[in-house]
Amino acid sequence: MSTALAPHPGLTLGPLHVDTPVVLAPMAGVTNAAYRRLCAEQGAGLYVCEMITSRGIVERDDHTLRMLVFDEAETTRSVQLYGTDPTYVGKAAEILCAEYGVAHVDLNFGCPVPKVTRKGGGGALPWKRGLLGEILDAAVAACAPYDVPVTMKTRLGIDADHLTYRDAGRIAQESGCAAIALHGRTVEQAYAGEADWAPIGELVADLDIPVLGNGDVWEADDALRMVEQTGAAGVVVGRGCLGRPWLFADLAAAFAGAPRPALPTLGEVADMMRRHAELLGAIMGETRGCVELRKHVSWYLKGFPAGGDLRRALATVEDLAGLDALLARLDRSAPYPVSELGSPRGRQGSPRRRVALPEGWLEDADGSGTGVSEDAAEASGG
Repeated sequence: MSTALAPHPGLTLGPLHVDTPVVLAPMAGVTNAAYRRLCAEQGAGLYVCEMITSRGIVERDDHTLRMLVFDEAETTRSVQLYGTDPTYVGKAAEILCAEYGVAHVDLNFGCPVPKVTRKGGGGALPWKRGLLGEILDAAVAACAPYDVPVTMKTRLGIDADHLTYRDAGRIAQESGCAAIALHGRTVEQAYAGEADWAPIGELVADLDIPVLGNGDVWEADDALRMVEQTGAAGVVVGRGCLGRPWLFADLAAAFAGAPRPALPTLGEVADMMRRHAELLGAIMGETRGCVELRKHVSWYLKGFPAGGDLRRALATVEDLAGLDALLARLDRSAPYPVSELGSPRGRQGSPRRRVALPEGWLEDADGSGTGVSEDAAEASGG
């Protein structure tokens, strides 16, 4: 049963206003320019580029710069930066504003990937309160002349014994961040179990800047519940939209207090897959675009009646003609599998047995993180 809500006033981040208070979470290998446009065609929101390393931007690393591609229809360019060095983060933020016309910079302090946390980055970094403040100060100062808002995303902490979100929120506000997004899991949990929304509400009570909630927003009603329960200014949507770009149409309607669109038939999902392939082809060529589409096939078809042979063929598609022939074999009238609504999508896995951290990382929470290293391209994309 759908939750009712009066029209939402939208999300304001400094000079930037978003009609629908929804942010597409950066996802490695997913939220490229094609997918961002596909989602934006469904409904209003803020659509963020894949995570980019600050050092990669400053050193003009080819791999990193290839990821900084924007669709011609993107009116609001948003980029998430990864960095552990305040100098590199500040310089990268300035480059994004001055050379790429970026209108919003988000800083990633929530990534749970071991190759990131073992160097003190991502979700490990907020443990070093001094370093966190230095990085945020550098980013905000670099973006200020361009009137570009800076936000940050983080998690509850490293694990249940090393929570960081309340300090992170305070530091973000003191540094002049326009908002903070909180994922209701620790680094140790990664994507396992259920997200805890209660700390999101605690952060809302603590701060004057907007707080965005993240974690387990699988349907539009989840987003409404999160906002109602926590007082969050908006939501960040990640895995819930995998294979379901139309979720943003649901979210736009839900926050506008309007009737929800009908669930798509398999035929409409097939049309979405075709559109996705076209957009991918426009930025990377037809063959490469079809190869990129392969990873999305299982997400698009989850729960639908499509035989194993057809699914396997779609997962090896090489060109648009082949894609068209395979999509034509689907039963376009098949209804959306309602049993899939509200169920987790994408990676889940198990909690980490041990969070990978630099040696001695937990010994000093007020330190500057001396010795933290950042490679130019290693973490671009997450």
